[in-house]
Amino acid sequence: MRYSPEALTAFVETVACGSFSAAARRLRKSQSTVSTAIAHLEADLGITLFDRTSRQPVLTEEGKKVLGYIQAILSASDRLDEVALSLAGKTEARLTFVLSDTLHPDVLEALMAQFDRQFPHTEFECLIGEDVDVIDLLQKERAQVGLTEAKDHYPTDIGATRLPMQTWMGLYVAASHPLAGEEKVEWDRLHTWRELRLNTYLDNGAQLARGPVWSAPNYLLLLSMAVQGFGWCALPCALVEEFAAEKPLVQLDVPGWPRAISIDLLWNKKSPPGAAGSWLRYHLQQGGMGE
Repeated sequence: MRYSPEALTAFVETVACGSFSAAARRLRKSQSTVSTAIAHLEADLGITLFDRTSRQPVLTEEGKKVLGYIQAILSASDRLDEVALSLAGKTEARLTFVLSDTLHPDVLEALMAQFDRQFPHTEFECLIGEDVDVIDLLQKERAQVGLTEAKDHYPTDIGATRLPMQTWMGLYVAASHPLAGEEKVEWDRLHTWRELRLNTYLDNGAQLARGPVWSAPNYLLLLSMAVQGFGWCALPCALVEEFAAEKPLVQLDVPGWPRAISIDLLWNKKSPPGAAGSWLRYHLQQGGMGE
């Protein structure tokens, strides 16, 4: 490739993040490394990609015109890596899958049964993670494939595909909770009570709360807290049906709830999955239940 892949990635990431410093954090590089890479790309292309006179870099007209071409080059490079790995037929000795509690238990059960038949000699490890924790595990190459609630944008080193399945999320409280006896609950009323909220390890409590909050890193722990009556919580409906049978939770009637949530399947473009991970991706992209 005539142009450095690192420079192309730095450019696309800076556009997505809005600044050199934010792009550097996402790429786990120093700001000077990102700035230098983009400067070298500008020199190679013979054009100025960013106007640096303001506080944040702004794309020039030339930068806007080449952005799509650079994104296409990176996308083609990713596909080539995946095809090469598939043709090589390399099967991982171990596949680590970051599982979101939003995945329906029936889909997971079918997935594991079929994976066992397809790859009986591959070690299969499941981790539980949500949101940015999934991305972090993939970027650190601690896992090869992961699931998360769908987002509009991901880091440039993360591949993503929208799965043809959705999960339903509802708002729940314990039967003993005062809200359980109300026919309809408005949002203003809801936020006078403690919320049990998903809070990933890397979130650092960045989300602003409208009322009192307790938090946990996964939905299963939040479900346990809700069962004990500590507050109200948004939970996957299938998870509640599976694990809250003995001490049922009450689903609140709140405007806009329950709601359908889309799920994305993610992987690290720099170290794409082998045969086992590719099979898992294909299986989930087909709906996750068939052979």
